[in-house]
Amino acid sequence: MDFKDEIKLFGDKVEKLKNQIQTEEATKNAFIMPFIKVLGYDVFDPFEVMPEFIADIGIKKGEKVDYAILKEGKPSILIECKHWGESLDPHNSQLFRYFHTTSAKFGLLSNGIIYRFYTDLAEQNKMDDKPFFEFNVTDIKDNQIEELKKFHKSYFNLESIQTTASELKYMNELKTLINAEFQNPSEGLVKFFAKQIYRGMLTSKVVEQLGALTKKSIQQYINDLITERLKSALKKENDVEPAEAEKEITTAATAIEEKAAVIETTEEEKEGYMIVKTILRQKTKPARIAYRDAQSYFAILLDDNNRKTICRLYFNSSRKYIGTFDEQKKETKTELMTIDDLFKFEEVLHKTVEWYDAEKVPAS
Repeated sequence: MDFKDEIKLFGDKVEKLKNQIQTEEATKNAFIMPFIKVLGYDVFDPFEVMPEFIADIGIKKGEKVDYAILKEGKPSILIECKHWGESLDPHNSQLFRYFHTTSAKFGLLSNGIIYRFYTDLAEQNKMDDKPFFEFNVTDIKDNQIEELKKFHKSYFNLESIQTTASELKYMNELKTLINAEFQNPSEGLVKFFAKQIYRGMLTSKVVEQLGALTKKSIQQYINDLITERLKSALKKENDVEPAEAEKEITTAATAIEEKAAVIETTEEEKEGYMIVKTILRQKTKPARIAYRDAQSYFAILLDDNNRKTICRLYFNSSRKYIGTFDEQKKETKTELMTIDDLFKFEEVLHKTVEWYDAEKVPAS
């Protein structure tokens, strides 16, 4: 089994077991230690993985880190653990205190589901405030697996990972900035473009008008760019019918437009997603259940395939609805009095998954 399969299998196991794990100690045993093992380290060899590693802080002696991964007898990665249901945000300072007292170059803060990797890019021997790499092991992406693989015992190279850490940090920050500009172009960006296309004086009203047009133009450009790439790719597929190709392009273009628009996934939508996921555990693996948020609805999908929509949640107004589908893909919307009413649709949701599995819908 290769690393990618192993880490995805581990993520599935975490998703299935988490509700049975009641304490921080149980989280360590059920999630953290197996994760360290997936990275290729022998958790039962104290020369390789040291539990309760002592990191004295000034006059405070006997301060312990949950685990330290050792290399040539010295700590290379410090690991601080929390219960899987606990937020990690309040605990950054604890790992921060440990970091500068050891020779370790990486800190890992985890609750067994979320993993945050830190280093000292801003100031040597002082752990950065923000992680350079973060992922959810129950929903890990392929590109994240490739980055995580660099921490595997067989591939671990300090110099290489430090370079990667720097790239990841700045790429994450740039992507955040780009996303913010795309969603709501700043005055600086609007003026940058405006000066090249507008001859008159840039009054506040003109900047406001061009700001809206800048946003629409960015979204349209992304849409056009990917649509053209889809057309080019589909032309190479000899067995694709014109009508089917057009359908593929339209579906993809719609998805792109929705993602480019301002979309905020609410806590209610997340709760609804978890309820549907719980309902479907009896029929399929939880890892197969995914979601894609759009402006007008929240879609819950099988295998993250937009042609396998299990249901849609309409939670963006005062009245809430669920959209369910029959074998002909016809949608029926039903009003929900409370989110818990989703449990009443167990039979319908089970049947929908059965239909998709039976018809072998192609991947999107």
